[in-house]
Amino acid sequence: MLHRQSPSTSPNPSPHHRHTFSDTLMEEKMEIAQALISKWDVSPDSSSLYCNITNLFAADNRYEAKQYLNSIKDLQAAMQYYISHEPTSENLVLAQGLMQNAIKRLEREFYIILKSNRQHLDPESVSRASRSSFSEFEDESEDEEESRAGEDSISEVERVSMSAMEDLKAISECMISAGYGKECIKIYKNIRKSIVDEALYHLNVDSRLSFAQIQKMDWEVLEVKIKTWLNAVKVAVKTLFYGERILCDQVFSSSPAMRESCFADITREGALSLFVFPENVAKCKKAPERMFRTLDLYEAIADLWPEIESIFDLESTSAVKQQAINSLIKLGEAVRAILTEFESAISKVHSKAAVPGGGVHPLTRYVMNYVTFLTDYSGILADILADWPLPVLSSLPEAYFGSPFSDDGPVNSAISTRLAWLILVMLCKLDGGAAIYKDAALSYLFLANNLQYVVNKVQKSNLKFLHGDEWIEKHEARVRQYVSNYERMGWSKVFATLPDINDNQMTTQQVTECFKSFNSSFEEAYNKQASWVVSDSKLRDQIKLSVARKLVPAYREFYEKYRQVVEKKEGIVRFAPDDLENYLSDLLFGTGGSSSHLSSSSSLSSISSSPSHSRGGRSH
Repeated sequence: MLHRQSPSTSPNPSPHHRHTFSDTLMEEKMEIAQALISKWDVSPDSSSLYCNITNLFAADNRYEAKQYLNSIKDLQAAMQYYISHEPTSENLVLAQGLMQNAIKRLEREFYIILKSNRQHLDPESVSRASRSSFSEFEDESEDEEESRAGEDSISEVERVSMSAMEDLKAISECMISAGYGKECIKIYKNIRKSIVDEALYHLNVDSRLSFAQIQKMDWEVLEVKIKTWLNAVKVAVKTLFYGERILCDQVFSSSPAMRESCFADITREGALSLFVFPENVAKCKKAPERMFRTLDLYEAIADLWPEIESIFDLESTSAVKQQAINSLIKLGEAVRAILTEFESAISKVHSKAAVPGGGVHPLTRYVMNYVTFLTDYSGILADILADWPLPVLSSLPEAYFGSPFSDDGPVNSAISTRLAWLILVMLCKLDGGAAIYKDAALSYLFLANNLQYVVNKVQKSNLKFLHGDEWIEKHEARVRQYVSNYERMGWSKVFATLPDINDNQMTTQQVTECFKSFNSSFEEAYNKQASWVVSDSKLRDQIKLSVARKLVPAYREFYEKYRQVVEKKEGIVRFAPDDLENYLSDLLFGTGGSSSHLSSSSSLSSISSSPSHSRGGRSH
């Protein structure tokens, strides 16, 4: 204990210094501080066993911990007094020694709190505790039962977290005030950085993964890495970095400079390695199959940007924000490059093999599925594609100029225009591919099939809202035109064999020739079209009904008027009107027809004697 001394016996008295009331007050403060600091002395030569087995900031020492911090403040005030009034006093030397011992104790306590409360100071617990501290008793209108339930819900993790943060804050303020801030933040940085790095490791964020390594990865392997990153980045930003920012802000609230330094040194390295990954992915091969993962990466950063901007708003962490922005820029460039590559790939498709029956081309299915999936990213694509000009329209056939880009149309956004363009490029490619079919009618049926597939995809997806009703109506009209051309090319020869029923009475020879011509032309058309297909059932029925309405009534009139003229000639009349309807109903399924082929041996009697002949049981 310090012993109060009179001015005449004080150590090394100043020849001009008189013992004052302030001297006495400082000495009393030092006596109290010495008693408490000595009790918790952690120096090697300390005789206090108690202080080595008990924590000062334990639950049963809360009052004494507060007194300890107050004694350090008093000790600091005494040191400042002696420096100003009696710099040669031995009391100053004693005070300095006590301060060093006290700081050692605080360093030990600071370390113990950080280590022992590690699970309560994890970022998730900290963020929950922070929210609870603001809302725990906000609603005073809650009934007692709800209040107790709310209090119980934070009585474990959140309450311990808040208590630990309060203790750390009190110690840091005391050490900083005493001039030992560097010692404090050194302990803090070492422990908290290891926690952040370990958390990122458990999130499978590989900070050692270089661009060269990523570039050499097979896409299947890289895609797994991307999925892992997408899961990790949400946790890292919303929980890990957010919680760490809160903890830094709480513990070092008294020193903005130290708060910034701590947070930056703890998180900057991990955050930079996290946000550089998307940029490295964006620099890799620009293949169409990589589009959607590239968009996922862009969307993840864009969605998290408000949190990223808020958490890393410090000057010392500006590099983290810049890295996130760089990744967005590179990912946007990659998306545009992939779309260009996708368009080029469509244009370069060289399929020498015709689709059986003039059905839907694999290119049509692939492109429309691809474009449909792109609509799931309409929001971010609109940003990425803004101010990105389309290729020159003159690269396409004149017939397609302005089709999806009319001034009076509903298309008014970058995303809808770009997707309409991709569809247009594909349709032009299919238009050229229709020449593979030697039969003109089949060419038009092929175009009708594929355009109908496109229209259906648009109507049943978000493309409908992007392209609008006018776009759909224009392309439906083009489908009808293709169907009309198919009918004209495929059935005009059959229609031409039927005479005008209002003409003068025909001779038996003329009637015979008419029936023969009709038989052969119908057989030829049927046999040719037996393997043709219309994939869309509604369109298939419309086509067959249209042909039937034009063919059957005309044939029925001719049949009923002239059948008796040649009924004695066997094999001349081979089709009844109802037979035509049945045969027509059998077409465009791509199965070759249940009767395979009509031939000259077919006869009306053989057909009508076998009702189950059958058209596969189908009816018109």
